[in-house]
Amino acid sequence: MSARRGLVLLLILAGVALGALREFLFLNLNYQLDHVARHTAFSYAHSLFQGWTGGLGLRGLLVLKWALACAFIAAMCGLTIALARTCFGSFRHARAILLATIAFAVLALVLHGLAHWVPALERVSVQVLHMLQYPVPLLFVLAAALGRGRRTDREPSTTEGH
Repeated sequence: MSARRGLVLLLILAGVALGALREFLFLNLNYQLDHVARHTAFSYAHSLFQGWTGGLGLRGLLVLKWALACAFIAAMCGLTIALARTCFGSFRHARAILLATIAFAVLALVLHGLAHWVPALERVSVQVLHMLQYPVPLLFVLAAALGRGRRTDREPSTTEGH
């Protein structure tokens, strides 16, 4: 396996691992939020997670949730830029990836605002935010890189026959 392919694999695995970590943290954070908001007798959150968040009230847990969401979006954006650099050999796509990440985050915010009038948009807003926090953008870059390789193999050179 070439070093480039190894790095691509490592970046994809890092994205998947971050996605799994995100799943653990947010599942337990949502359990803890529910427990604190509804004043239930016990929390379904993992005991380790309860230890980390012990003493945090509803406001603190919400701040933590948004801070983690922003951190995971930034991490996935960074991994996506690194993957694009590895696949395409330069940082020429970095700005487009960053702008697309920001655009999707703004779209999620707009959809959240519009959900006041169209409640179904709230779910769409959440899904857009989830997409940015999981390795979905990595798959788009990987698909573009694989597609580029196939297209290049099939297209004749522009200098042939001249």
